[in-house]
Amino acid sequence: MRVKNGVMLFLTAFIWGTAFVAQSVGMDYLEPFTFNGVRSLIGGIALLPCIWLLHKLNGESKKEESGKVLLIGGLACGVLLFAASSLQQIGLKYTTAGKAGFITAFYIVIVPVLGIFLHKKIGWKIWLAVVLALAGLYFLCITESFSIGKGDILIFLCALIFAVHILVIDHFSPKVDGVKMSCIQFFVCGILSLPFMFTIETPKAAAMTAAWMPLLYAGVLSCGVAYTLQILGQKNVNPAVASLILSLESCFSVLAGWIVLGERLSLRESAGCVLMFAAIILAQLPDKKAMVEK
Repeated sequence: MRVKNGVMLFLTAFIWGTAFVAQSVGMDYLEPFTFNGVRSLIGGIALLPCIWLLHKLNGESKKEESGKVLLIGGLACGVLLFAASSLQQIGLKYTTAGKAGFITAFYIVIVPVLGIFLHKKIGWKIWLAVVLALAGLYFLCITESFSIGKGDILIFLCALIFAVHILVIDHFSPKVDGVKMSCIQFFVCGILSLPFMFTIETPKAAAMTAAWMPLLYAGVLSCGVAYTLQILGQKNVNPAVASLILSLESCFSVLAGWIVLGERLSLRESAGCVLMFAAIILAQLPDKKAMVEK
């Protein structure tokens, strides 16, 4: 089960990382709330046939009686996803992509810190992995002099909300159907985007048509598939370990730029990727106590 969950979270990070290309292209045509809103609604719609098919294959869900819990979990995740993604998009207007990537990934520190207050066990190995991952992220993302500005504060708030999002998923995922909760969160995120989309932005059908490919990629894969894999993969997994695996999206975004867009991977960025992968491997190594029990 642990390997299966790790693979799901690894795939989530891979899809998120490669989706940066689609997001950057999509933002050439659409404004932040429009792009986030449309892709979230696409993600929710894409999951509806999946839910129907799974219902047909599995029959009545064992968790039908927890519909109220499912709704609360979906609403909570949707509100948090909307807040985090909106802050990230707005913050990107005032800071560089490198700094934004580094600060967003601070959730790998925030999650275990918040976990202490929720009585989650965080061993020395996880803390060491967090330090290694932070060092890797710094080499990977920061290429200019580091200074704090308005955009950096907005991105840090985004990281804080993403950390809470991970912990909320950790709480609800063992109790409800993960695919259904994912579907609800996208519709909530998309609906919350609509008032901002129509009041402070000017959505145009022509722009959406021009951006159909990045919208579909970000909607179906990054939202529909990846966020669902996150919810399923986080089930019964330490949220601190989950956050470390998910932070690999920074590595994959750099590697995707290198392979797909022909961007050069510097020695510094390569070292960052190596450090991050080392951190993930360290976090996944079983404890001596666990090995003895086996």
